[in-house]
Amino acid sequence: MERAGNKLPEHEIAYRTLRNMILFGELAPGQPVTIQGLVGALSMGMTPVREAIRRLTSQGALVFKGNRRVSVPLLGVKEWDQIALVRLVVEPELSVLAIDNMDDLAIENLAKVDAKLNDAIAKGDVRGYLEWNTQFHKDLYAFSGADVLISIADMLWLRGGPSLRVMLGRFGTANLPDKHAEALQALRARDGVALAEAIRDDISQGIDQVRLGFSNIQT
Repeated sequence: MERAGNKLPEHEIAYRTLRNMILFGELAPGQPVTIQGLVGALSMGMTPVREAIRRLTSQGALVFKGNRRVSVPLLGVKEWDQIALVRLVVEPELSVLAIDNMDDLAIENLAKVDAKLNDAIAKGDVRGYLEWNTQFHKDLYAFSGADVLISIADMLWLRGGPSLRVMLGRFGTANLPDKHAEALQALRARDGVALAEAIRDDISQGIDQVRLGFSNIQT
């Protein structure tokens, strides 16, 4: 939440709002939308929306389709495998870098986020699952102090999130017993090896879910 007097500029609000729409599946991959339609959806002026679109296209999260339309890229197996490969390298490393910077309070705050995630899974709340899962990883990685790696992870989540949202919409959250409990246990024990393994396994579950979806589409 922004403090009084530190209100974000409109172009940043437009960017963050549109980014979340992409990340959490409000814009379906491959479905073109008009720029004017996004102006209406965001209830903002054309200039900040165009700037948000420019930033997101530079990050690969949107592509221009002509006739003043944009869409979320529709990933294929090869693109998804590339995203998966880098995530499995970058994110476990971020977790290891974070572990020495987290005190007991930070770990328990992360546990509270995980409790909300578990509640979303139990309710079959796909949007809630995506939001709290993203928050868990974001909060953990923030303690790494590795800004370059964090920016890479953010970009990969933005590129891969819509595909995960599509697959969760088809299969639900029932088969997503995440590895966050193991990650929290490793954090409390200050065990970097176990933490990296838990994060790697957690990421792999989401990756496998999307790969299963690709397999079903092809058969």
